[in-house]
Amino acid sequence: MLRDLFKKNKYITVSTTSFDSISEENKPIIPDGLWVKCSGCGKILYKDDIDNSYEVCPYCNYHFRLSAYKRIEYLVDKESFEEFDKVLSGGNPIKFKGYEEKVAAARESSGINEAVVTGIGKIDGEETVIGVMDSHFMMGSMGYAVGEKLARAFEYATENAKPIIVFTTSGGARMQEGIISLMQMAKVSAAAAKHSEKGLLYITVLTDPTTGGVTASFAMQGDIILAEPKALVGFAGKRVIKGTINQELPEGFQSAEFLLKKGFIDEIVERKYMKSELSKILRLHKER
Repeated sequence: MLRDLFKKNKYITVSTTSFDSISEENKPIIPDGLWVKCSGCGKILYKDDIDNSYEVCPYCNYHFRLSAYKRIEYLVDKESFEEFDKVLSGGNPIKFKGYEEKVAAARESSGINEAVVTGIGKIDGEETVIGVMDSHFMMGSMGYAVGEKLARAFEYATENAKPIIVFTTSGGARMQEGIISLMQMAKVSAAAAKHSEKGLLYITVLTDPTTGGVTASFAMQGDIILAEPKALVGFAGKRVIKGTINQELPEGFQSAEFLLKKGFIDEIVERKYMKSELSKILRLHKER
């Protein structure tokens, strides 16, 4: 089920408690969190090596999930990013019990105010509006604040004739905001449509996982749709789809590679090449 995917931590850390069965004299001295386990191939990796390789496994090319600010750091030119609406918040529109506490905990653990960071920056000198969703904040779920920040980013890009790039990762609409969360699909899609009417470029980059209402709306509206390797992209979970159509699903169903083969996305780009690929696209668009 999709919820099992969403329980993944950024890293599977290897703790010193793993060696409790070893005698004291033979026990290695290893600080907690120094090594991480790859969720793709299961190999034990030195954390600093992962940090220095765009957080990608050198053995199986598994792309660890990035925080929004880390992705922006990898993507934009140094000191060129100006954030929009940093403190914008959605409140608790349907008075869902315990929601304020859940949001507060997500802010503390993720270091961001909401599940998306928006702003403007330069990629190899090419100025563009940027939106980056973050799976570490309530699995990137889309509530009022996420929709409002993205809609404002599109509006800014439209008014200032700028391209926009959105990195998506999400479990879908945020259930704690009820119908308000579902309305964000239409709001962001409408803002994206107005941007398109002006003949401006919209690029989406699908990262693991992009699901639910985000996939059903703005994630798949880009003029150019890129994805990271092996990203899970879909609307409903495999079990739901299989139960609905009563058929076996193809191998690799809902992976970025499967979608590329079927023509739903334009290219799969490894993280280390993402900045150069995006700057090339921005330059080509500007020179039309």
